[in-house]
Amino acid sequence: MTMGSMPGSSGYLNLYPERKMSYFSNLYVLGLTVTAGIGGLLFGYDTGVISGALLYIKDDFEAVNESSFLQETIVSMALVGAIIGAASGGWINDSYGRKKATLSADIVFAVGAVVMAAAPDPYVLIIGRLLVGLGVGVASVTAPVYIAEASPSEIRGGLVSTNVLMITGGQFLSYLINLAFTEVPGTWRWMLGVSGVPAVIQFSIMLFLPESPRWLFMKDDKTTAVAVLSKIYAPDRLEDEIDSLSAALEEERRRKSNVRYQDVFKSKEIRIAFLAGAGLQAFQQFTGINTVMYYSPTIVQMAGFSSNQLALLLSLIVAAVNAAGTIVGIYLIDHVGRKKLALASLSGVLASLAILSGAFFAESSDSTNGVYGWLAILGLALYIACFSPGMGPVPWTVNSEIYPEAYRGICGGMSATINWISNLIVAQTFLSVADAVGTGVTFLILACVAVLAIVFVVVFVPETKGLTFEEVEKIWKEKAWGSSKGKESTGLLEDEA
Repeated sequence: MTMGSMPGSSGYLNLYPERKMSYFSNLYVLGLTVTAGIGGLLFGYDTGVISGALLYIKDDFEAVNESSFLQETIVSMALVGAIIGAASGGWINDSYGRKKATLSADIVFAVGAVVMAAAPDPYVLIIGRLLVGLGVGVASVTAPVYIAEASPSEIRGGLVSTNVLMITGGQFLSYLINLAFTEVPGTWRWMLGVSGVPAVIQFSIMLFLPESPRWLFMKDDKTTAVAVLSKIYAPDRLEDEIDSLSAALEEERRRKSNVRYQDVFKSKEIRIAFLAGAGLQAFQQFTGINTVMYYSPTIVQMAGFSSNQLALLLSLIVAAVNAAGTIVGIYLIDHVGRKKLALASLSGVLASLAILSGAFFAESSDSTNGVYGWLAILGLALYIACFSPGMGPVPWTVNSEIYPEAYRGICGGMSATINWISNLIVAQTFLSVADAVGTGVTFLILACVAVLAIVFVVVFVPETKGLTFEEVEKIWKEKAWGSSKGKESTGLLEDEA
């Protein structure tokens, strides 16, 4: 029977319908998820806190106040670090495990937080931003993979999306912290310095948590792996999971034992999977999400609200909508599915970017009418409400589940690197482009990118809702070789095209 003729979602039978888990049915798995998700909290806090801190850094350092490039560099240097961290994070994950990767990220992040808080000038601050970025980059690769590998397939989307909830929660927390310290001496130093606290907390808890059971199994530490799996699955399903892992291990042994970066592009099926995963990550950024999050206070001021505190307060509302939308996404991603959710999300993003563009075009021609400023705020809120349930969690969830075990770390790292590079391009150019062509045109460009993203998802992204890792792998084998050739049974990964 071919996959196209099999019943069930995405053409696959659910092998264990009577043993489905719910999101809250296993508190052990939920505990692993929340702890790993503190990496997402670091990610989100750093993304959000710099937007508010920048308003006060400009007051302290005249050189920053006079240079848009220096402002963009302070924001973007964390992204440079994240690119390096994500690029090396895949290798660290595959070589040393998800747990050690998380612990190392926490150490680097905490050191970076101290350097930022104590920075005597903008250039030391930039070094601190680089260190924080390194930690965030490694964490951005590690947390989704660790969560996915400890998750039952039927709730994997929701659990991985919890990491995204931690990201949006971190952004919300950063705006609260920003508001709390607006009247405190050394404002921005406190804003940036307290970011080291979650890293210390995660490090302390993670010392007592296990390594990913799938990683342990693939490294032939089967006894420890089974001990961890026994806390996740009931005894009857545990046997099925062990059988599935044993088959996956045999498959991996038929492949090259040491996967290198170039192997991703030599294998046709891995290449197709990576295109889908990396494309989603790129479009997540090029549709403008971190433009909104990094620069939302500045955008609010562009919309005509000149007070720093009012700008931060309105940005806090945007962050709250972001976190609330992600909670909705946790439910929808395992019920509606990844692909439909992404398409609905992008359609809303397109509409909201059109509203933002129109508001700024109108404001530039009639700056005396305050309604356009509020229309821009509405566009921002609508953008977040549409983006956060879909294009927020979907790219990270899909990338945590579409690669075979031997490639999961390295492909996840490469894909996260694409995300951070795209993030850097947007963050480093947004203010300059807005100055050159106007904010209205800038948002119009992002709207055009959203149209391209919709086309990409329709053509290249399959539905993976409720599928095991092995079932997802079969999708790529069929796409690469066709269902009639039986390539899925050979384990061959060399490009025969």
